[in-house]
Amino acid sequence: MSWTWDPTLYAGSAPHYAVGRVPYPPGIASALVSALPLDGRQRLLDVGCGPGSLTLLLAPHVAEAIGVDADGDMLAEAARLGASLPNVRWVRLRAEELPGGLPPVDVVTFAQSFHWTDRPRVAAVVRGMLRPGGAVVHVGATTHEGIDPDGDLPFPRPPREAVARLVQRYLGPVRRAGQGVLPSGTSGGEDDVFRAAGFSGPSRIEVPGRVVERSVEEVASSIYSLSSSAPHLFGDRLAEFDADLRALLTEASADGRFSEQMRSITLSLWR
Repeated sequence: MSWTWDPTLYAGSAPHYAVGRVPYPPGIASALVSALPLDGRQRLLDVGCGPGSLTLLLAPHVAEAIGVDADGDMLAEAARLGASLPNVRWVRLRAEELPGGLPPVDVVTFAQSFHWTDRPRVAAVVRGMLRPGGAVVHVGATTHEGIDPDGDLPFPRPPREAVARLVQRYLGPVRRAGQGVLPSGTSGGEDDVFRAAGFSGPSRIEVPGRVVERSVEEVASSIYSLSSSAPHLFGDRLAEFDADLRALLTEASADGRFSEQMRSITLSLWR
């Protein structure tokens, strides 16, 4: 993969992330509380935390939660959303800069973030940060859009294929990511990376998907929450794109309400 990380990967996406991404279900917290287990005495490190989507869900179940991210705007949004939680702190740090002076931890989480890192290096470093008996949790999820539903939905599905064509009309056919491109997408094979770093496992937990209702604003923000269509990529055509996007969504649902079937979430636990 020829792509190299740069600070503009999610430039402008932070305010859209919390709006456009479907929240992680409470079932993730209850599953990890039982499986790890969490009893309020642990220290959590959430790597690539974004606006704290998972950090804030798990924070009530640990003594301290540390969210690290390279994007300062994401951390500012996380601090705003988590202002009422005294046991959370946010650190601007690339995963490759860990441990970065941080203390040992009991749980490390990667929620839709591991694929953006130098994975062998980061896996090895976080293994060294774990206290005895600690675990890494890799969260396999898609929260910006749904999948083909099992049955009828209460409202129309967002016109995702039409939106993708609109994005391509403005940004071209090759997937963008920061200042570079990702024509083949991000890498897979996480299991091999964790095993090579000395982890054993995984044990897996499936958290069922659910049907959610979404507004025009939420669907639009889901597009801007992606590295491939982050606001900065549109440059001086952002307002023009946004008008076309909202017109497309309004045409797809007369009352501006959509439904999506979210896919199940896989929690892979490594020790």
